[in-house]
Amino acid sequence: MERGGLTSLCANIRATHASSRLSWPFLSRPSGSTWQHSGALSRGPTLVQLFPRIRSNCQSCNRFGVKGNLKLHDGVHRSSLMASGSFESNETKLENKESLNTEKLLVDCEEDQECVVGGIVALGKFDALHIGHRQLAIHASKSGAPFLLSFVGMAEVLGWEPRPPIVAQCDRKRVLSTWSPFCGGMVPLEYQVEFSKVRYLTPCQFVEKLSQELRVSGVVAGENYRFGYKAAGDAVELVKLCKEYNLKAFIVSSVMDKAQKCHNGSGRGVVSPNDKGQVSSSRVRQALYNGDMACVSELLGRKHRLVMVVNDTWQVFSTEVSIPKSCLLNQPPVEGMYENCAFFVNEELIGSCQVVIDTQMVQIKSKDGTLVRDLMHDCKVLGVEFG
Repeated sequence: MERGGLTSLCANIRATHASSRLSWPFLSRPSGSTWQHSGALSRGPTLVQLFPRIRSNCQSCNRFGVKGNLKLHDGVHRSSLMASGSFESNETKLENKESLNTEKLLVDCEEDQECVVGGIVALGKFDALHIGHRQLAIHASKSGAPFLLSFVGMAEVLGWEPRPPIVAQCDRKRVLSTWSPFCGGMVPLEYQVEFSKVRYLTPCQFVEKLSQELRVSGVVAGENYRFGYKAAGDAVELVKLCKEYNLKAFIVSSVMDKAQKCHNGSGRGVVSPNDKGQVSSSRVRQALYNGDMACVSELLGRKHRLVMVVNDTWQVFSTEVSIPKSCLLNQPPVEGMYENCAFFVNEELIGSCQVVIDTQMVQIKSKDGTLVRDLMHDCKVLGVEFG
């Protein structure tokens, strides 16, 4: 990794960890308090006591490619990204069209923005990277190098309540790599657009930017996709505008939730009443709130991986580790006990485990006698997949 990438990595991890404490009330530790937990787990040593050389969170995701570069598709480079969103309304507009072209559109691409030239970009919300999103990438790969175009900074601009991502930022590259067999052997790349830069574009201006600034060869979107200022554009208009700008346009039918149960149960209601049964990030969140991990796996097309960053608050034992929720980098399932899980150290599968989640802690216990303590001195990030 280049020095610049490492600097960005450290800043990103600090920001991620700080955000988890400030934005997730149920994960935060009260100021001035210490972590308390009943039972034997509360008496163990911390990681820093066991291994003094483990000091900083900034090293936590360097094996996962956070803000690092990966060379793929004829020399194209990429960076791991945040999740995307849709366009919303506001009464303020840019004064003139010329001002729309004064800034680089992609914030994580080279200055000449040739990252996506000639490629097919998929448009949509990519929080969960679920099977519906994968379907967009599959269609994009049939006509060229597939890209996901993500819009970031929406929560800050629109005043949404912060919430943890479904896929940890540093785990997105791994997830996208699992799509390669579905995409003709290509790993879909992901680039981000600062939402504030495109928020007031008309549908025509947005497509114009795709054509003239990014020089893509085509776009892929779902049948319910909306875009442009005040969400004025729909899939029909997208096809029309792409034709005017000589771009290919592919509209993909929604992937439906076959089980049709992930929005039910006792969990918090996050699925819209207008939901028609399509696979969505909201359905994934609802299934996590309900603790229905079979449903989560069906919607994602893979097992959900919870990612935790190492710091000095971990309690480590011979075959167990107890981790404060402030260390989580993405959304956990609801509190409870989960059997038939697997745990990973730095992306390497270690073995099977039992996971217990309560209001403050995540407790991981090896089921095959693996000496967890012996692995911790090399651990930067620990992951758990739910069976």
